[in-house]
Amino acid sequence: MESILSTRGGDRPLTVTIDARLTERVAGYVLGLVAVPAVDVVRDAPEVAARLTAAEDALHAAGLSKADVSALPSIAAWRDAYRTVDVNPNRFPCAAESVLRRVAKGDRLPRINSLVDLCNAVSLDSRLPVASCDVGDIEGELEVRLAHGAEVFVPLGAPDAPEHPDPGEVVYADGRGRAHSRRWNWRQGDVVKTDVGRHRLLLTVESAHEGGRDEVERALGRLVGALAEAGAEPGRPLVLDRSTPSGELFGTPSAATVR
Repeated sequence: MESILSTRGGDRPLTVTIDARLTERVAGYVLGLVAVPAVDVVRDAPEVAARLTAAEDALHAAGLSKADVSALPSIAAWRDAYRTVDVNPNRFPCAAESVLRRVAKGDRLPRINSLVDLCNAVSLDSRLPVASCDVGDIEGELEVRLAHGAEVFVPLGAPDAPEHPDPGEVVYADGRGRAHSRRWNWRQGDVVKTDVGRHRLLLTVESAHEGGRDEVERALGRLVGALAEAGAEPGRPLVLDRSTPSGELFGTPSAATVR
């Protein structure tokens, strides 16, 4: 089997924090994280391709309409969460709703690379937003918070067209004033995109519905299992929520780990 990654180095600690102002508004928000210190991402990995195809086939067989996708408990909760932070989910659906809608209508997702395809497969299976973020250029801290409006966001594929998020918009922000997402998990930024080659990655799984923590933990288990099968040594998963809003990855293990 061709390995989708290898691990060495990349042990600089990264503290991830959820802003208390966010969980005051969306109390059920859960953020699951897996750190992979050094990753050799390849264009194609047969096992990952098979996993993604199986997830698409299962969704095709389910015969869900667009309305059915929106009504799934995990998606309906995200739609409510988006409204709570003044985002229209019809115009800006969460990442999971976007991929589910596309596949439910009979399409297949574009094959990007081994890590992005793995995240898409787990997202389809779990009905949760799952993402791979290259954090090699992020030092010290990453916070999921309400934007001030002065942060700089570089759109995916458009590095020469920076934007500013709206004040109050939920973003992943670093200590250098950069936003790495727009409207929570609707759109990822160019700085943290996962491309082919060697990278330091942070994988994220998010939920906003009742009982979501258990589903986040199962999705994290799928990610860790797939990475381990490919010869990787990902860090122990970390789960953050309202009661445990901060933890450290890549360095000393946090106590806020999967139960």
